[in-house]
Amino acid sequence: MPEDGYMGNYIIEIAEEIKAKKGNSLKGGTDEDNEFFRKYAVEYMMKLIHADLADFGVEFDVWTSQGDIEKRNEVEDVIGALEKDGYIYEEEGAKWFASTKLGDDKDRVVVKSDGSYTYLAPDMAYHRDKYRRGFDKLIDFLGPDHHGYIKRMKAAVQALGHDESSLSIMIVQLMTLLRDGKAVSMSTRKGEFLSLREIIDEVGKDVARFFFLSRRLDSHLDFDIELAKKESTDNPVFYIQYAHARICSIKKFCRKKRLGLFFQKTRLEVLNTKHEKLLIRKLSEFPLAVKASAESLEPNRMILYLNELARSFHSFYTECRVVTEDASLTKARLRLVECVRIVLSNGLGLVNITLPEKM
Repeated sequence: MPEDGYMGNYIIEIAEEIKAKKGNSLKGGTDEDNEFFRKYAVEYMMKLIHADLADFGVEFDVWTSQGDIEKRNEVEDVIGALEKDGYIYEEEGAKWFASTKLGDDKDRVVVKSDGSYTYLAPDMAYHRDKYRRGFDKLIDFLGPDHHGYIKRMKAAVQALGHDESSLSIMIVQLMTLLRDGKAVSMSTRKGEFLSLREIIDEVGKDVARFFFLSRRLDSHLDFDIELAKKESTDNPVFYIQYAHARICSIKKFCRKKRLGLFFQKTRLEVLNTKHEKLLIRKLSEFPLAVKASAESLEPNRMILYLNELARSFHSFYTECRVVTEDASLTKARLRLVECVRIVLSNGLGLVNITLPEKM
């Protein structure tokens, strides 16, 4: 490997696969050979990315290649359209986007003096493509070092004839992986990293999703691998799953005893203890939690709510015996815990995390 190259083992794996298929036929170093390597590597990596995301429970309806957009001359076309509308001008051999007209702190180069595009040019074409496909609400996710990109993209959206509020830009903070209390050292250039695939294989898809979703996007996340594998109440996902499993165990007990009380008419006014009322109140907050999560684009709010619901249920379970000698009270409490089970299932279902029936 060259000293300034990426040292990841995946590079070696791609090369070995090519060599097994092509032998020594691509050693000429020609432009054609180099293009073959580039295209093969991109397709190889995209297959891995598709597979990993599928196993992680993430689906994209459309995958868009910047190369495809450029081949369709959409970048050139959008620059021409903006130039016609007075938003593009030439200076010092380059083409500039007059983004200061639309709230940016300075104008931005879109075509450099050598004729190549800056990142902004294909991004403008890509956003226009999404509007043309009929979407009126766009969401971008950018890394923590891209705050300066917000104003220029908002300006681009306005120049394209759309309200800036139609584009939401979310800044995603970096994450620290912890193992045995120590940060895992990572460098993509040196090939030192843990892939998403490795995390899924080690802690499972549901736990990995839960931990990633447990923090605001703009908050730093410490992902403790050892905690994620723990089957104890210290692990927040286990805490919620255990609440669901407990309720399923109660239902199983009732079926075994042939109580059959879950869906019979109940007198809910008998639920008047402190812990019962707190649990009912927490259940009533579920629609608000869903609405707040959706409107703020913060699924971590749903995780927070489900943690609180699980905590309220465990407190209720500790203080209030569910199956009692009082048939009316038993019916009411069984109905209450079934409501908890439904909300836990629906809540985690919204963030694509499954719940076990026994643990």
